[in-house]
Amino acid sequence: MHTEKDFCAILRNDKCCIDKYIRKGIDMATRSKVEMEYRSYELPAHFPLRIIHGADWRLSDIPSKVLHFHNCLEIGLCESESGILRFQDKDFPFRAGDVTILSPDMPHTTFSAAGTASKWSYLFLDLRELLRPLATLDSLPCSGKYEAMLYNFRAIYHADQQPSLRLIIQEVLREAEDAKLNYEITIRALLLTFFSKLIREQSLTPTTHVPDALCIMPALKQIHEHYMDDFGMCSLAELCLMSSSHFRRVFVDIMGFGPLEHLNRTRIQKACTLLRLSDQSVLTISEAVGFRSQSSFNRHFAAVMGEAPSSWRKRMNADQGLSIHKYDGWLHPDTPRA
Repeated sequence: MHTEKDFCAILRNDKCCIDKYIRKGIDMATRSKVEMEYRSYELPAHFPLRIIHGADWRLSDIPSKVLHFHNCLEIGLCESESGILRFQDKDFPFRAGDVTILSPDMPHTTFSAAGTASKWSYLFLDLRELLRPLATLDSLPCSGKYEAMLYNFRAIYHADQQPSLRLIIQEVLREAEDAKLNYEITIRALLLTFFSKLIREQSLTPTTHVPDALCIMPALKQIHEHYMDDFGMCSLAELCLMSSSHFRRVFVDIMGFGPLEHLNRTRIQKACTLLRLSDQSVLTISEAVGFRSQSSFNRHFAAVMGEAPSSWRKRMNADQGLSIHKYDGWLHPDTPRA
């Protein structure tokens, strides 16, 4: 694992680089409001996994001022160089061979060390559905820890401490690239092995963030499974055996936003799938995911996705046919934004 002392040691031969990172940290700490960007990755229904990689997938050494978050679990493999993985509250260094894991709704940005351009490969997946042909999460030992990875989880696993994790992800990438007989079931088995090793070894480091996530898991599962239903926030608090006010404070502390916002985000994510994969009307889709009026749906959709649902659907449908192994979804490395 990397401590902040280790990070300084990595950079001690470049004082200018250290000063630059210190200034960035001060800028981050004093920023009154961090701009967020939502990135939606549409996962194939039969095999809910997307892979982004390639020789051109290199990250800038200039950090974006805009943090982004995804609609699904992200696994990243740093293949070269080093840099910083930045969250709202802290920066963590990475280097070649490290594996990162980020749950959905985890705002972050990644940038390379000064003067370099780190190369990455990324996997975006629905863990629950991807493993379903092999096992349900509820049936696995320590199932709660698998569930925790779906909610407010972030970790960097360093190559010198858990080299097997890097090797498994590299094998997944090879299987996906070659696409030989039974490659999909092989990838499922590899990823089950990958997550089982994490659970078995209990390899949680200071770069991992799961502060009391289990205490709100009943509410998170309720939202995930019943997002289309009409239920009050008080009922979520009751599921977690908390008062409404305490539940909201704990939820915000853990997730970074309130339970109602999480519910609406979940509904928008589900709506994106229906908009892209069906010919149902916007009104029908808005009702199917739980919104009681199309105007409310349009307002929340534009706040999350940055445009109206009809225009988003048109743009996404125009992008059909991209390879899942190259630039797909939001398929450009972070570029600095003012």
